[in-house]
Amino acid sequence: MNSSIDICDQSILITGGTGSFGKSFVRSVLEHCPKVKRLVVFSRDELKQFEMQQEFPESKYPALRFFIGDVRDQNRLRRALEGIDTVVHAAALKQVPAAEYNPFEFIQTNIMGAQNLIEACLDTQVKRVVALSTDKAAAPINLYGATKLCSDKLFIAANNFKGARDLRFSVVRYGNVMGSRGSVIPFFLEKAKTGVLPITDPEMTRFNISLDEGVEMVFWALEHGLGGEILVPKIASYRIEDVAQAIAPSCRQDIVGIRPGEKLHEEMITRSDSPNTLDLGDYYAILGSGAHKQRAQYLDSKGAKEMPVGFAYESGSNDDFLSVDQIRGLIRQHINPAFEPV
Repeated sequence: MNSSIDICDQSILITGGTGSFGKSFVRSVLEHCPKVKRLVVFSRDELKQFEMQQEFPESKYPALRFFIGDVRDQNRLRRALEGIDTVVHAAALKQVPAAEYNPFEFIQTNIMGAQNLIEACLDTQVKRVVALSTDKAAAPINLYGATKLCSDKLFIAANNFKGARDLRFSVVRYGNVMGSRGSVIPFFLEKAKTGVLPITDPEMTRFNISLDEGVEMVFWALEHGLGGEILVPKIASYRIEDVAQAIAPSCRQDIVGIRPGEKLHEEMITRSDSPNTLDLGDYYAILGSGAHKQRAQYLDSKGAKEMPVGFAYESGSNDDFLSVDQIRGLIRQHINPAFEPV
């Protein structure tokens, strides 16, 4: 069975399709495949859908559909998935402090919503599913990360009971998305107007990925993923202090301390994952403990390499760090072409 697919010949549904990633994914699909069979945006915010329809009018994009619904509603998901071949799951509640205060809301969306989607895919004719994860799901210390770890486990385990269906569930896990809503760079750009930047800890580091790179990774997973793996990109890290210096070197920096539920450094692959981790070139793949067939296929036909026991992938010990000048260049490239430090 050939693992590759032609994304342009697919009927695609994206949950959370009005979010930062969703809009970028939709834009990329329509640019790459102007005659895509069908592209369905599934989300619960009718205002965001209306605003997105202004950007992508039906007259120009007749294959684009908007479907109001919540991943907490399995029946609605099942209806939305009729005739769908490919699913990208980006719907989630993700603000760490909000998760600590409203834990069951996050459980219902991030965990129960994931299982609802899995069940609905098993009941329809879906063939490929790629779910978005987060670095906070590796050795989680906050509730948001814990819910996403549960979600990852659900999607990986779904490959065990798909039966004879031509259906594959994969997960992609990456770090902070540059410029996404609620992330540090837009926050600092706004705070710079006050003359003061709140710094949690000068030593804090994070992984960095652009929206375009995140979308490209999902395309790769849809085309090459075998199912049953968590894919992790090889990306650069940055120091929070360097981000502050890149954006506003003239601003005073106030050290405010690490917030509850935050780590000093983020992980995407823990040492405990190392026996099940393969190097695929641009990406790592963390396989499920029982994914012997996928392991052999990656090693034999895709040129993968096994990682040594004890390997870990952490933002603080990463080999690749962005400089202040590189951060400024990325801000101009991905957020504001006219950006200048203040």
